[in-house]
Amino acid sequence: MLDPTHQLGAQFGVVNIPSVIWIDEQGAIVRPPEPGWPGTEQTMPAEMATAMPRLGRAPNAPEPPQERGRYGAALLSGQDRASYSDAIRDWVRHGSESEYALESAQVVARSRPRPKEVSEAAAHFELANHFWREGRRDSAIAHFNVTHRLQPDNWTYRRQAYSLVGNDRVGGKFGRFVQGPVRGEEADWPFDSDFRSEVSRLDEGEYYPKTL
Repeated sequence: MLDPTHQLGAQFGVVNIPSVIWIDEQGAIVRPPEPGWPGTEQTMPAEMATAMPRLGRAPNAPEPPQERGRYGAALLSGQDRASYSDAIRDWVRHGSESEYALESAQVVARSRPRPKEVSEAAAHFELANHFWREGRRDSAIAHFNVTHRLQPDNWTYRRQAYSLVGNDRVGGKFGRFVQGPVRGEEADWPFDSDFRSEVSRLDEGEYYPKTL
């Protein structure tokens, strides 16, 4: 099932992938969007490693931290991936009595707030995607950049923009994973930053926060 217009993000406040939302048989949200995985298995296809070009950094990206390995540590830390599916099974067995099922007040407390700038970011994001589908690349990129400034911690906004440009310039089976400038073409990258530069700035548990 595809969500090309990002309605899950608009309706439920999804800001990263993978995200899981628990909804019971009555349509009530039991847990708002949070990181979740079916297990610890994570492998990259061998052909992807050979097909991906070497990437550089956006010219305006923040300086990388001195510590090595922060990028991988940020991506792999946070939620306990091995036990997340067990929590879902516990909820299936015990329903509202499960220790992982939240009360409605807890769901509201954990849900992301929507101040004015977040609503504005959503509007600019919708416009950006509309212009991109219409082939108006410059207008789309301008709105994507506004979106990133208004809600910098929304990774779906960042990755959508980076992926569209990467796929447009590189193409192929894995072009959408090119979320930064190709090395040697940094000056043509239209965004203030890139995926790797942004993630490398984070501490462990900030990219995927622990919620269980």
